[in-house]
Amino acid sequence: MDLKNGSVVTEFLLQGFSAGWELQIVFFMTFSLIYGATVLGNALIMVTVTCSSTLHSPMYFLLGNLSFLDMCLSTVTTPKMIRDLLTEHKTISIWGCMAQMFFMHLFGGAEATLLVAMAFDRYVAVCKPLHYRKIMNHRLLNGFVILSWTIGFIHTMSQMVLTVNLPFCGPRIIDNIFCDLPLVIKLACVETYTLELFVIADSGLWSLICFLLLLVSYTVILATVQRRSSGGLSKALSTLSAHITVVSLFFGPCIFIYAWPFKSFASNKVLAVFYTVITPLLNPIIYTLRNQKMQVAMRKLQFQNVSST
Repeated sequence: MDLKNGSVVTEFLLQGFSAGWELQIVFFMTFSLIYGATVLGNALIMVTVTCSSTLHSPMYFLLGNLSFLDMCLSTVTTPKMIRDLLTEHKTISIWGCMAQMFFMHLFGGAEATLLVAMAFDRYVAVCKPLHYRKIMNHRLLNGFVILSWTIGFIHTMSQMVLTVNLPFCGPRIIDNIFCDLPLVIKLACVETYTLELFVIADSGLWSLICFLLLLVSYTVILATVQRRSSGGLSKALSTLSAHITVVSLFFGPCIFIYAWPFKSFASNKVLAVFYTVITPLLNPIIYTLRNQKMQVAMRKLQFQNVSST
């Protein structure tokens, strides 16, 4: 960003949570525990998937990558949000703000793509079980991971290359707990209508397409299970309901934030918390507490570790 061409703003002021000091302490303790559990839970899944021979299957390979992305996505915003709860002036430099938005959209775009890949994995497992190993081979799995990172990088670069050179000359208050494109673009000193349309198409439309693809895949899976075995429908519905919940909590805020004109967008800090704090914690909870195979593998690794010491 060229700060010499009339731009006088060198940092932004995050408003954070509008609450009393006592409530800020409660938020600090709560979000610190949630973030710690997020990092620990996702790291535990990655270690278990890597070290357990019983989890060397396509589903768990993708799950390990999802856990890594969840941990990264939460780390982009949550530590600063927690630190800001104990400070009166919640400032962030312009370049710190740009970096926060870059990595948030990098990891978010990659995770959205990976969730679609995981839905495809479940579709093949249920609808084409005899060809599952042949279809979900190592080459395809590695391709899914590379594709998710590539799409995430293209997604964030296409927006940030247009945002990073915007002039900011005041005001500098961001009514949120972290920097995000709609609120930052609104602070620019130039007309940003074209950029707003591009972000709506790039982020809002992409989130909506991924969400619809996921819903279609889950519907096809449930229809296939019902056609083959009526008794298995309730079990499949119980399993997929948790996945649908996580998907809805991930894509719901994205669609709400990015699929509407920025002029009418009002900051919703509850959605921001769900997107960056709560959802990354839900994945390890769902994939461990509701997955008996994962629990057995974790107990075996714990037993092996205790035995070796």
